[in-house]
Amino acid sequence: MQPGQLLARGVARALGSYGFVSVEEFVPARGLRVDVIGLGPKGEIWVFECKSSRADFQSDNKWQGYLDWCDRYFWAVDADFPTDLLPDGTGLMIADAYGGEIIRMGAEAKLAAPRRKVLTHKFATHAARRLQALRDPRA
Repeated sequence: MQPGQLLARGVARALGSYGFVSVEEFVPARGLRVDVIGLGPKGEIWVFECKSSRADFQSDNKWQGYLDWCDRYFWAVDADFPTDLLPDGTGLMIADAYGGEIIRMGAEAKLAAPRRKVLTHKFATHAARRLQALRDPRA
């Protein structure tokens, strides 16, 4: 696994401890792919971008496009990442392959009800297709 994939696994595990379910490599809209999207117990939607290095962060020009697709936005980085690079107002999770902890909560920007409905449906469809592919790869 690549460093970003290990971070994503840790984020997913951490989200589970907060009562969330999650999907990795989720496409909320054409041209966007978030590393981890979480669906909370009250229907809240959080997006996590996993950054494994300074260069990985500096080459990411799409992250602001994700803000319109979540209630809260977070960066997930390891303990050695220079967190002073990360923009104010965004959330922060320190993670590794085995879990993570939210250090700073992302600013809340509640999704409009129609967009939340579309995203929740896409989330469910994406998760179901992944499960089906695992259970029956030839389907």
